[in-house]
Amino acid sequence: MKHKITLFLTLFLCLGTFLAFRFSPADRPPNVVLVYIDDLGFGDLGRTGAVGYTTPNFDDMASKGMFLSQYYTPQAVCTASRAGLLTGCYPNRLGFAGATDHSAKTGINAEEETIAELLKAKGYATAAFGKWHLGFQKQFLPPHHGFDEYFGIPYSNDMWPNHPVNKNYYPPLPLIEGDEVVATNPDQSQFTTWFTERTINFIKKNKDKPFFAYLAHPMPHVPLFVSDKFKGKSQQGLYGDVIMELDWSIGQIRKTLRELKLDGNTLLIVTSDNGPWLSYGNHAGSAGGFREGKGTTFEGGHRVPCIVEWTGVVPAGVVSNNLAAGMDMLPTIVEATGASLPKKKIDGVSLLANLKGNLSVKPRETFLFYYRRNNLEAVRHGDWKLVFPHPGRTNEGFKPGKDGQPGGGNENFNHQGGLYDLRRDPGERYNVQFDFPEVTAELMKIADEARKDLGDDLTGSPGQNRRPIGRVTE
Repeated sequence: MKHKITLFLTLFLCLGTFLAFRFSPADRPPNVVLVYIDDLGFGDLGRTGAVGYTTPNFDDMASKGMFLSQYYTPQAVCTASRAGLLTGCYPNRLGFAGATDHSAKTGINAEEETIAELLKAKGYATAAFGKWHLGFQKQFLPPHHGFDEYFGIPYSNDMWPNHPVNKNYYPPLPLIEGDEVVATNPDQSQFTTWFTERTINFIKKNKDKPFFAYLAHPMPHVPLFVSDKFKGKSQQGLYGDVIMELDWSIGQIRKTLRELKLDGNTLLIVTSDNGPWLSYGNHAGSAGGFREGKGTTFEGGHRVPCIVEWTGVVPAGVVSNNLAAGMDMLPTIVEATGASLPKKKIDGVSLLANLKGNLSVKPRETFLFYYRRNNLEAVRHGDWKLVFPHPGRTNEGFKPGKDGQPGGGNENFNHQGGLYDLRRDPGERYNVQFDFPEVTAELMKIADEARKDLGDDLTGSPGQNRRPIGRVTE
């Protein structure tokens, strides 16, 4: 009997050792940390030409990972951009457009599956910190869409009584824990610190199992705030101080992952929701020489920084010039983690082959530029971009704002459109539409297919495959 007990204990210990090895951190599905920065322009990093301040952590991350030079946000505005990122769909497929506020009765539909829901189904711990902006009523908040934890604000940080243009139009800005308001008009100078620390604590708490952390920084969206740690540190004024603190945030996250020996099993993605809000002048960033900025379908509104790091998987110091988009993050994460794709149609494609260094693969060849309610304003295919005539924002020729007050602009400028070769003309200045009629015809075919699928208000096309946005049921 004693011999049988000894044999059983031996087998049990061997099995435990095998399981410990089989599910060791090196073998488990990778963690995912997705950092979304509000209004960060393409030219706001040291490596893309920023002056007056440094971004050593952004730059080091790019030197140890991959910089995606042709990355487009799903739409050049807050709410729609986030909808596209978290669902893998063009925002207008889901009924999203623009930026919702405290008066909205809509939000993310419960039938849409977010990255968090897909990973939670695979056993991941999930959390969101910072700006949400996909509906502020309880049914739309992160805990009801796959996130175990949430701490942040439900919409943009300027949607409060001290808005620079609409004084007292907005109610006090809520700070939410889970799905309950815990404070109003919180100290915004602590936002970057608070949301960084909560992300780090979440990582430490879940270091022994797979986790997904979504950190959506409210800065550098106006109004700008910075903690005492970085106040007055840059030569670029308050905007530079804010970017330096965001750079510190990235450094703290990367340091934590290294210290916990998780960097080799963590996919870290850092990008922006749209280009700079140019009308705010010295409180806005740089589009890095691209045309226009936030709120437009020109390159300055859509093309933003995107850096991906995964030690030992993503090759170090590589620049990918392949076309990529925010909707691609969901299928990329799904393929990397072994999770399942959403049941409904998405528009994203996996970039994992590129991220692992195979740049000969071109997962995405086409991108559709939608804005306003459902205007198809441009189409890109390969290096060519066809811009359609449309009314839209321009800040060109207007005096920029200063110190938190917006400058001039025209929200309904009559853009004539044209065909641009982005390889030679990334600033979209030289219309070659009449020199390349065959290219124009090819892009027009793509646009016609998009109109059948997603619609186009400019041509009166309703679209056949748009899905309803979520609506308040309470």
